[in-house]
Amino acid sequence: MFCKILIANRGEIACRVIRTARRMGIATVAVYSDADARSPHVRMADEAVHIGPSAAAESYLRADRIVEACKATGAEAVHPGYGFLSERASFVEALEAAGIAFVGPPAGAIAAMGDKIESKRIALAAGVNVVPGFVGEIADTDHAVVIANQIGYPVMLKASAGGGGKGMRLAWNDADAREGLPATQREGLASFGDGRVFIEKFIESPRHIEIQLLGDQHGTLLYLNERECSIQRRHQKVIEEAPSPLVTPAMRKAMGEQAVALARAVGYYSAGTVELIVSGEDSANNEGGCESFYFLEMNTRLQVEHPVTEAVTGIDLVEQMIRVAAGEPLTLTQDDVALNGWAIESRVYAEDAYRGFLPSTGRLVRYNPPHSWGGGSRTAADGGGSPAGGASAESPLHHPAGGSPPRTGEEPGYIRVDDGVAEGGEVSVFYDPMIAKLITWAPTRDEAADLQVAALDRFDIEGPAHNVDFLSALIQHPRFRAGRLTTGFIAEEYPDGFHGASADDDLLRTIAAIAAGNECSWQARARRVSGQLNGPPPVSSEWVVLIAQETGGGREFAVTLGDGHAVVDGHRVEGTCDWMPGMRLATASGNGKSIGLIVSRHGNVWRIATQGAVHRARVYLPLVAELARHMLEKVPPDLSRFVLSPMPGLLVALHVGEGDAVEPGQPLATVEAMKMQNVLRAQKSGTVRSVNAAPGDSVAADAVILELE
Repeated sequence: MFCKILIANRGEIACRVIRTARRMGIATVAVYSDADARSPHVRMADEAVHIGPSAAAESYLRADRIVEACKATGAEAVHPGYGFLSERASFVEALEAAGIAFVGPPAGAIAAMGDKIESKRIALAAGVNVVPGFVGEIADTDHAVVIANQIGYPVMLKASAGGGGKGMRLAWNDADAREGLPATQREGLASFGDGRVFIEKFIESPRHIEIQLLGDQHGTLLYLNERECSIQRRHQKVIEEAPSPLVTPAMRKAMGEQAVALARAVGYYSAGTVELIVSGEDSANNEGGCESFYFLEMNTRLQVEHPVTEAVTGIDLVEQMIRVAAGEPLTLTQDDVALNGWAIESRVYAEDAYRGFLPSTGRLVRYNPPHSWGGGSRTAADGGGSPAGGASAESPLHHPAGGSPPRTGEEPGYIRVDDGVAEGGEVSVFYDPMIAKLITWAPTRDEAADLQVAALDRFDIEGPAHNVDFLSALIQHPRFRAGRLTTGFIAEEYPDGFHGASADDDLLRTIAAIAAGNECSWQARARRVSGQLNGPPPVSSEWVVLIAQETGGGREFAVTLGDGHAVVDGHRVEGTCDWMPGMRLATASGNGKSIGLIVSRHGNVWRIATQGAVHRARVYLPLVAELARHMLEKVPPDLSRFVLSPMPGLLVALHVGEGDAVEPGQPLATVEAMKMQNVLRAQKSGTVRSVNAAPGDSVAADAVILELE
């Protein structure tokens, strides 16, 4: 076994690997860029080596510097995590030349499966079902249009070396194909250093299901069941679960055996994932025959969503990868692979769900994940990623990374947070915007989903915008609960964007009662502090609460506070709230239901986040409420003639110049942020009056790029 390994990655996955290595008694070496000098993974490791500037191309993608760091520290092996160099065959070869072990598959398997074109050829030869398409390179836009018409629209344009939702464009017609090809080529070059593109048929209403593989260097290859990853946005996974609510035992066996056959064809070992797509018609019928799924690609590395497989199988995949790399045989057989309970993972991203999911950056002014729910203290070896804050392994609702989940059937479930950030740290423009992964396990799917919602209610982030409310809304959605999933779920259910989960009358009345009670407590405290609020405390328990959501507008409630209850618009709400001035996290009970709250006060507005939405409440005495109704509303300025950068990023291209006429939907500029390119389009007809930025400029959020007239 190795004495010391280096983790050639950053963030949550670096922390994840360090925890398992520490448990195995293996010393660890972290590497870091300028931007990550004070990151948690650097503090968690036994040693740390600086490898370059903030840009990934000058640090985490520099194989030579990783090799140098190994030699300087005596690291015997490298775990690549995911992304960066994890699927670079040349990196594996460089390590082998230096006498350093790679914690992953052989270089030949990476090369074969990393090339999407070559991998399809191998899959066909191995008897694996493959999506219909053109298995070859696309020369230019004219060639792309010809091929797309031969296949039949809609088609998907994909970068040959792509992955992680990057380097993919959906084309419904010739115009989409012509526009999509250069964009896909650019993303492929920028993210993977490979601009080759291929085209395949787009399976409408598909489900995305993947098979986790594990093999050793002695010929044993196992499939560790499946994960459902259909909840995606822009081809980026958002929620994953294991097992799939669709897959039957017969379908699981067929998928697993085909995945093993493919892996065996390229001499695969270590952990890896075969991604499959199931057509919507077959999934609707839930027949699960052998012909209902198609090979998409193989990821020759650990997946972001690996914790849900660990939860239902009890297998620590990182430990197994390290043991396989050291030459040990697997001690498992296919019959030993368990399927226990249900696990769901949601990805917490730094993106503004209320503004079209635009990337968000900045300092984590407050970061309090739900590790602490259930009490206890936390060490760096526990299930969360950063070494500050959270819960201990003794918490009944917590489970550390890897290992077996509860087996007695008595526990309600557990939560696990994999992260690599800490309060006071910064979400940088240089890397992926994922803040954390929230994993819940329970005996049943509904229980795991309920635990997700409860944990998300206690996930407190302040600073960058985030998608916690959106995740909660997804998991509460009736269609998600019914298991009727497709990769188009988000686009179909939120065609106009996300504006917060809907709240029924019972929840709104509970929030009105909470807001009134909080206002009463706040005013009482203010009167006890010298110099604040003169006069006696209000003698009335009567309040008027105006609740507004992100979409604007609102509802007014008449609230009368009582002892252990409130009367809201004539409805009695039994329960209490434990909020006190200075608290952010609170718990409220209303008519027998308990909910978590994140509470803050801005001016005279209460901001209460719960159950997938932010509720803004103004609380007035009845007389003040009557006067407030006569206040004029401020009309926001008209910004429709300006083209604003929706996020901080790099202006990659300007598609128009001063004096050009534009039409609605026409591309005007392309801004790149966090590895993704965003095309800004004209919202109305007009003429370009002025150009305020040039390609190559860094632009701030809401910076004016163009002005129209």
